[in-house]
Amino acid sequence: MRARIVLTATLCCLALGMGAGIFAPKVVHANGPIPTDCDRACLEGLATQYLNALVAHDPKQLPLAQDVRYTEQDQVMDVGDGFWGTATAIGHFRLCFSDLIMEQIGCMVTMHEGDHLLIMGMRLRVELGRITEIETTYYRQGGGGPSGIAALDASTPDPIFTTTVPEADRVSRAQMISTANMYFAGLENNDGKGVYPFADDCNRVENGMQTTNNPTLSPNAPFNAFAMSCMAQFKSGYYAIVTRIHHRRFPIVDQERGVVWANVIFDQNGTVQTIHLTNGQTVSMKLFNRPSSLEVTEAFKVQGGLIHRIIMVGSGLQYHLNSAWGGISDK
Repeated sequence: MRARIVLTATLCCLALGMGAGIFAPKVVHANGPIPTDCDRACLEGLATQYLNALVAHDPKQLPLAQDVRYTEQDQVMDVGDGFWGTATAIGHFRLCFSDLIMEQIGCMVTMHEGDHLLIMGMRLRVELGRITEIETTYYRQGGGGPSGIAALDASTPDPIFTTTVPEADRVSRAQMISTANMYFAGLENNDGKGVYPFADDCNRVENGMQTTNNPTLSPNAPFNAFAMSCMAQFKSGYYAIVTRIHHRRFPIVDQERGVVWANVIFDQNGTVQTIHLTNGQTVSMKLFNRPSSLEVTEAFKVQGGLIHRIIMVGSGLQYHLNSAWGGISDK
């Protein structure tokens, strides 16, 4: 009888272990912990360490928590899967922002994947000396939206992003996030009548392409929004094509540099095929005649309550993607 009890208990334990193997994240045995007072230099060093481990295809080079959470394009997977198998080299462009309070760093980096260049948005979170969250997004050529990957790789980051905001001019994290969120509020169902917090010198770069104040982009279009300023674009009502912006998150606030990092999903539901602009002009949007979405990683330089620069990585994915990380506007 006792042998039967022991055998039954053993089988139960094996069954539980098999279940854990199916549903638990893969455990990666990593090296030593990160300092618990990880400052900007520490976080930037960690980002470099991550990129080096990525192209070496070796997650064991990183101080990962056993329950580290990893996503690519909002899909949860094991660290070591996906881009870990195809990354071949680090590109020339890198722009990083650090949140010293939340111990997170976000970087936009050009990367090589075989013979191709891509742009990666990368967010790392540190807790108790280990990396607990890794979120990555990618723009590959043909992934939807403007494309200037090679130009971005050959460029240097706009120095305004890394310029320190004087302490007297800094505002609270909540105020910075509110300003960044006003961008999405004005873009969603854009009608030209909102409150748009743009500075006069505002410029935006999307996937390496400047999409404001750029008359050379779509020069022969009946209405060239890309030749306009940030403010003029929003006041035109041109972005009515974006019908919903959901799963909004602002995980990184770099107060020293005045930068807010955002992750959101843009929906275009396919029903807005004509836009009536505020100047009385009508623009055809028949190219957007089916439901589609963009997964967007965006950074805003905010100073004096206004947005001065925007840099974005965005790629087309399935319609109404639900982010694996949740958001403050899940709808």
